[in-house]
Amino acid sequence: MANTTLHDRALIRLSGEDVRGFLQGLVTNETAGNLPVWAALLTAQGKALFDFLIWGDEDDILIDCERDAAEALAKRLTLYRLRRAITIAPEPGLAVHWAPEGDLGVVDPRLPELGQRWLAPDGEGEGADAAWHAHRLALGVTEGRAELGDGTTLWLECNAAELNGVSFTKGCYVGQENTARMNWRQKVNRRLVVVPIAEADTKRQVVAYPELGWSVEHRRVEGIDVAGAPAWLREGLAAGS
Repeated sequence: MANTTLHDRALIRLSGEDVRGFLQGLVTNETAGNLPVWAALLTAQGKALFDFLIWGDEDDILIDCERDAAEALAKRLTLYRLRRAITIAPEPGLAVHWAPEGDLGVVDPRLPELGQRWLAPDGEGEGADAAWHAHRLALGVTEGRAELGDGTTLWLECNAAELNGVSFTKGCYVGQENTARMNWRQKVNRRLVVVPIAEADTKRQVVAYPELGWSVEHRRVEGIDVAGAPAWLREGLAAGS
């Protein structure tokens, strides 16, 4: 098998006193049940600061996040830790791996078509980052601060409900009030979408990938072609239009 390592990803290990309970009161998804899950840490207004996958490792938690954001995320979590007996530190002994298909690891919790994901020691070679990036964008899935913004985009505008990144039945977490209100009112007025670069609207553009032929944009729902959207997003768009 070709190298599967995602070198652009890093792992943060949380160990110590009830780390699942600690995250349960901070992040958008359930940490008490089956892992991995996709989740985010939000501002008080419900805007995305960091998105990540949460894995269990016996009593510990491993956070699978973008490498460039790992230090900032660890610092933010440390602020919330207060006096809890919890250690928050990089996990250099493991790496995130991905394959578009196969039976290694588990299906990505966001969308089965995203492929298989697992944690293992780092592999040799160039890695799978370029293939993963192209595969993910072709499916219309956004992630990371370059695409989701740094405290600028509401979590439900990141298509979190459609991609299993939020629980509406769990207890309180940072940014929960506004997120729950938007869901109850069914008022997600804007969405992040991935469109062909030839159809780009530079006024709505968040980031462009001309080498891949895609533009990530933050558009009003009425300005999105529902028929041309990914199948997983169409129901959400129809409900908000």
